[in-house]
Amino acid sequence: QVHLVESGGGLVQAGGSLRLSCAASGVSFNINDMGWYRQAPGKQRELVAAIGSSRSSNYGDSVKGRFTISRDNAKKTMYLQMNSLKPEDTAVYYCKYMVWWGQGTQVTVSS
Repeated sequence: QVHLVESGGGLVQAGGSLRLSCAASGVSFNINDMGWYRQAPGKQRELVAAIGSSRSSNYGDSVKGRFTISRDNAKKTMYLQMNSLKPEDTAVYYCKYMVWWGQGTQVTVSS
């Protein structure tokens, strides 16, 4: 059974940083792409960043240069380092592995 558990969300002031983690179990972690998505109230879920098995990555335009995605295959954990946070980054952040989603973690950025 696949489980994805996000952690690391919270309340932070604009300009601050947070590091999200997504711990996976029940998967062959190192052979598939993974990604971080977010959904703000009243908006569609959008891709934040994705990382391949070879650690190639791509980012949504709004987070390029501020967020960094990474993965530790030995720990079956994916990370999202978020710097220079803005109020518009406020959303529930989800990790995704193939067709499975985590439960989400709330990130709130105050102005």
